Amino acid sequence: MDLQAEKIFAGARLRRLRRERGLTQADAADLLGLSPSYLNLLERNQRPVTARVLLALAQAFDIDVRSLAEGSDRQLITDLEAAAADPALAALELDRTELTELAETQPRAAEALTQMHQAYRSAAESSADLAAQLQGGDQPGRLNDTEAVRNAIDRRNNYFAAIEAAADEFGASLKLTLDNRVTVLEERLKTEHGIVVRTFEDAVMGGARQRMDFHTRRLMLSDRLSPLARPMQLATTMALLEFDDLLDRQVKDAGLETKAEQALYRMGLARYFAGALLAPYETFLTSAEKLRYDIESLQRQFGLGFEATCHRLTTLHRPDRSGIPFFMVRIDPAGNVSKRFGSGVLPFARSGGSCPKWSLFEAFRAQERLHTQRFALPDNSEYLSIAKAVSRPAGPNEPPVLQAVAVGCEWARADETIFADALLHRTATPVGITCRLCERAACSHRAFPSMQREMSVNPWRQAAGPYASDEL
Repeated sequence: MDLQAEKIFAGARLRRLRRERGLTQADAADLLGLSPSYLNLLERNQRPVTARVLLALAQAFDIDVRSLAEGSDRQLITDLEAAAADPALAALELDRTELTELAETQPRAAEALTQMHQAYRSAAESSADLAAQLQGGDQPGRLNDTEAVRNAIDRRNNYFAAIEAAADEFGASLKLTLDNRVTVLEERLKTEHGIVVRTFEDAVMGGARQRMDFHTRRLMLSDRLSPLARPMQLATTMALLEFDDLLDRQVKDAGLETKAEQALYRMGLARYFAGALLAPYETFLTSAEKLRYDIESLQRQFGLGFEATCHRLTTLHRPDRSGIPFFMVRIDPAGNVSKRFGSGVLPFARSGGSCPKWSLFEAFRAQERLHTQRFALPDNSEYLSIAKAVSRPAGPNEPPVLQAVAVGCEWARADETIFADALLHRTATPVGITCRLCERAACSHRAFPSMQREMSVNPWRQAAGPYASDEL
């Protein structure tokens, strides 16, 4: 982003940023080296945010300045479109311009509307599936635990400076290398915590990948863990044992409501620490840039699996030294999303399946290779996608769990990667976020009618797909 040339009016975001940190205008102005009256003008969009103010914000609040640029709330706008297209609000006929203006000028009100809609959807789904609710499903009237955790991670742009710093310092003190990390971490567990690492068969593990037995002081690992998964499990355990205070502070700052949300978030942070420990930020980013983000080369250099490498790519958002903003998604063959990081890049639907024209789904048919694609959403924004199938051990007498992982970025940044070279002269594949939010009229892959168009049924004309719009 050209900080000198681009005029940024970000009053609502500045106000939200200040309030989230519990600061008065006078306190925030002092922190930024501004006068309270000037900050007041900035928050009322009567002055653009200058490059100097952006840099001061990055230093004082530890944020990526791109998050203040117009158009950075793509996920929020997508969520607003989903709410506006819902039958409960569809009669108002709110268009994208109005929704974008709401997101830009009143982001807190926009977030409140989208969270209300998500809670409404969650309650409706729970009512329709009473059996799931009786088995511990979501409480009506609030977001489900997983979605609440994803929102909390998105608010931090999947970057945690304190965890990065702790992992860097810890890794340097242990002098970790690719060759010694398993031995060093196991020795640390033994000497500092009296815990011995042992490997057991499924008959003992009962399908679990890891179990901590505090009574016998044993960390029990499944013999079905891959060589790449073992150091990740050890590093995650180290985070939980030695950095519990750090994790607790991060969980408290997230403001999550339920114990389940807090536990999920804490476990996610422990895995984040593990990734930062095994692939230190500066070393990983420098290698990524040198290798043009060649994922397979990064896997070999840092001894990580495909998914762990992709996950690490989504965390490179240090304000003074950032990489390409990557999104990531993980799905199963039924299209269920089990992991998702948008990084403010690609908006995701909160419910419903993904577009079958996305090459992410090709990964299940050809599991041995990477699947690259240049695709375009209905708003003409283009993206690079790299997808691959991954598997992990399941329980006893069960086949491995098969999933597909996709990572990607905006096409404008794709030339910084090796994957764009073969796609430069290809036309972008038209892809939708999900059928119900997709405006493309003539799509033979459509599984549901669009919520944004009136469905037209003509018995004398059979369209390419089962749901024709009024334009056909």
